[in-house]
Amino acid sequence: MVQGIGDTQTQFFTLATPERPFQFDGGGSLDHAELAYETYGTLNAKADNAILVFHALSGNQHAAGVTKEVPGTGSRWTEDCHPGWWDLYIGPGKALDTSRYFVICANYLGGCYGTSGPASIDPTTGKAYGSRFPSARTSDVVRSQAALLDHLGIDKLLAVIGASVGGLIALNFATLLPERVKIVVSIASGPRTTVLSRLTLFEQVLSIENDPHFRGGDYYDGESPAVGLALARMISHKTFVHLDAIENRARRDVVQRTDQLGWYQVEHNVESYMLHQGKKFVKRFDANTYLRIADMWLKFDPLRDADVLSYQELFARSKAAGHHYLVFSIDSDFCFYPEEQAELTLHLEKAEVSNMHITVHSSKGHDSFLLEPELYTPHLVHTLEGRWRRQVDVDVVE
Repeated sequence: MVQGIGDTQTQFFTLATPERPFQFDGGGSLDHAELAYETYGTLNAKADNAILVFHALSGNQHAAGVTKEVPGTGSRWTEDCHPGWWDLYIGPGKALDTSRYFVICANYLGGCYGTSGPASIDPTTGKAYGSRFPSARTSDVVRSQAALLDHLGIDKLLAVIGASVGGLIALNFATLLPERVKIVVSIASGPRTTVLSRLTLFEQVLSIENDPHFRGGDYYDGESPAVGLALARMISHKTFVHLDAIENRARRDVVQRTDQLGWYQVEHNVESYMLHQGKKFVKRFDANTYLRIADMWLKFDPLRDADVLSYQELFARSKAAGHHYLVFSIDSDFCFYPEEQAELTLHLEKAEVSNMHITVHSSKGHDSFLLEPELYTPHLVHTLEGRWRRQVDVDVVE
């Protein structure tokens, strides 16, 4: 029986001080900034067994084990946050085997789970940053987490792994800092923000911005924009969970009446299920953080960040660094469609970058990467252990 890693604890890295401020690529800076992160396993003497994991939109630094409290998160650290979001994958004998690897996961800049974000207190004013917190790009996340790696004494990672939005950041990391990683794992992600993603994200932005309690982002001394945030979550949730799965889950729910609607009466289990998901989410997340990460996704542009004109030029960096990419598609994904991973793989092929593209057959949609380790673990183990490289060498000899 595979064992878990037990109790875990969030740690904090001071990213910025008045003497060493952090400059954001889109403008603005912070004189005070902390990164919340967790580590699992032991860094070896050569410091070459480290894996950096990037979380999805509403994720956090707590990827494995059980963390029951995180300073500075207030009531947002609900019981839903206590188990690690990727605990099925991280631990002794699991895909990211902590008896072999040193696994790191950090909450993004702009986050609400211990990393400095809009809900954090600005020490110069004694009030939450709110609207004054800068807009963060994926490149800012890359630079901030590279600084964390420096702090931990890690020059080069064995792998970066990211799913969903985390996959975008993994790609960004590999092409901005190609010398600092060997293997790149992109799960249910892509090389760019598509038109469909842009429209869906824009709907979510509008739902929060138009909540009367949002007040331009400065709502911390009053009522929060709970309705807008719940609606944003409902819009996104239908892309994360396959529609058949939503219908099946909804069948188990009793229709919940709501006082948030004046004329329309909720009569169907699916409607009740989605309302429940939205209401549950607002207890554990911050609307400003949701906007920052949605904005990060909307502004994702790896060509701009790397100052190149084409994907072939972008991935020439990966070829020169000897990267190997493991790209996962989920055939029932409505958030990052399989065509997006096919596009990424095509760019890698054109740049002659070593890669493997796996299509997972699942009925669970985008969330499959959270729920079905048996579909991903064999390929992750094969890649992380370098078996793909040994096979390539054998084929070349033959």
